[in-house]
Formats: sequence, structure tokens, C-alpha cells
Amino acid sequence: MAAEPPLLEIDNLSVAFHTEAGLRPVLDDVSLAVQPREILGIVGESGSGKSVMALAIMRLLGEQGVVRDGQIRLDERDLLALDAETMRRVRGRKIAMIFQEPMTSLHPLLRISRQIEEAVASPDKRAVGIRLLEDVGIPAAATRYDDYPHRLSGGMRQRVMIAMAMAGHPRLLIADEPTTALDVTIQAQILALMRRLREERGSAIMFITHDMGVIAQMADRVAVMYAGQIVETAATRTLLTRPLHPYTRLLLAAMPTTRHRRATLEVIPGQMPPPGSIASGCRFRTRCPVAISRCAEETPALMTRGDSAVRCWVA
Repeated sequence: MAAEPPLLEIDNLSVAFHTEAGLRPVLDDVSLAVQPREILGIVGESGSGKSVMALAIMRLLGEQGVVRDGQIRLDERDLLALDAETMRRVRGRKIAMIFQEPMTSLHPLLRISRQIEEAVASPDKRAVGIRLLEDVGIPAAATRYDDYPHRLSGGMRQRVMIAMAMAGHPRLLIADEPTTALDVTIQAQILALMRRLREERGSAIMFITHDMGVIAQMADRVAVMYAGQIVETAATRTLLTRPLHPYTRLLLAAMPTTRHRRATLEVIPGQMPPPGSIASGCRFRTRCPVAISRCAEETPALMTRGDSAVRCWVA
């Protein structure tokens, strides 16, 4: 039986932004795939390019953002070749995104009922909208349904964003730090809801987070980003137990654990290089404890290692 084609394919994607100093590259040679019904975790420090990649997929980079190279295909359809109106119809129905900051993503002058119902296809929009709010854990959902965003807490606004993203039954849901503003009880409820979305509706999920504990619970596979590049991909269990890239190993060493109590957590020395500041060589080399001379001279490609892939000369 032939293997099922990927739902989402990103090939050699490069993105830059116009700045006062000129065009500044942010993503470079990013390639990955999301299979149907797969939950793919995306991890990395702030500034690694996770959210920019998500916005590029949604074609929401704004006037300053430029896709310099590469392809983004959803169901084998090139999203970068679609006109604006066609892409608008794809958003919400085929692909939806839970944005990182709900206060700037919700329209402050529109009731949340109107904003949710824009994505609902059913003729009984109100009933479906209220049920969505109940699904994401909003108490007294029918009463809160006609509130304005400013009347909701940060956690409630985040749950409204999740309800809006789920309203159109998207084939791919991009979740950018979707549980950051939520307490642990609601976080567990939302994670369970997303797993149910995958199981009942067959949706795939791209889950962007800093929380490796959430990745361990949620993801089938993980992609690690650093300075605008994918530096490692692997099945979740493999990545957590046998990481290949020095950056991945350091990220995992910095995680708190209940098994081994430590007075202090490990830290990754130094800082991520600014976008465009490294023209060649490995971008992690200045922070890497095992760097060799080749790391400064040659830029590593993403190389296959069994079922994993790693961008490193010494892995």
C-alpha cells in the first residue's frame, strides 16, 4: 500500500523582513512535513523562528515580510501561489491558527459571539458557538457569549481563540503557545480537547511551545529550531531519550524534573545570534560545548540519522 502523502510540506523555505538596515533574513532553508492526523511539536528558544514559520504558512507575514525562496504545500496545493481571496477561504476551513497573544488577535470592538460565528459553517451559528465555548472550558458560556474581549480574563480570551480556530474543523491546526496563559487545570483540558480534535475529526496539529513537558504529552514527532533553521527532527520518544544535536541536549538538560531534584537548573551559555549575523558555518557553534573547526568553516545540511535528521557535523 502506498504511503499517505503529507498534509503539509515545507521545502527550503526562506523568509526575510524589510528593516531600516535593509532586508534581514529570519528563516533559512526550512524543510519539514506534517502527516495527516499527526501532532508535530515545534520547540526552540524565543527568536528561533517558530512563530514566523507559522505566519508564513498562513500567509500573514504582513507588508514587511518576504518569502525569498521555497514552497509551502497543503494537500499538495502550493499556498504561496494562491491569490489573496483564495487564501482567505483556505484559512479557517483548511488551516487555522491559535495566535500567541489573544488580546491583540481579538477585535476589541466586536462581541466574541460575532468573531466566533464568522468561522462557523452551521446555520445554527449561536448554538454551535456556545457549545465551542463550553468545549474549551468557559464557565456560563451562554452568558459570556455576547461579551466584549475586554470583559474576559487573559485565559478566557485564549480559550476564545482556541474555540475560533476549531470552529471551521480545519485539516491543520497551528497552535502557537496555546496554553501559556492558562492554569494547569484548564491547560490539561485544552490539551485533551486538541487530542480529541485529532481523534474525532482527523485534524493534524502543529504545536509550538517552549514546554518540553507538554511536547512529551502531545507530540508524535518534534522539530527543534535554532536561529531560523531546523536543527533536529525525530520521533518524540527518540528525541527525549537520544537527542543528537548539542542544542537539543542542552534544552533537555535545562528542563526541571521530578525524578532528580537539583538546586539549580542547567543554562545554555551565551545568546542566540541576531538574524543574518552568521553567513556561514553552524549557527550554534559559539554556544556549543563540542564545536570543532569545521563548524565555523562549513554550514551543515540537515542530515538523516536513522529515523531522525540533524544539522550538525559532530552528531
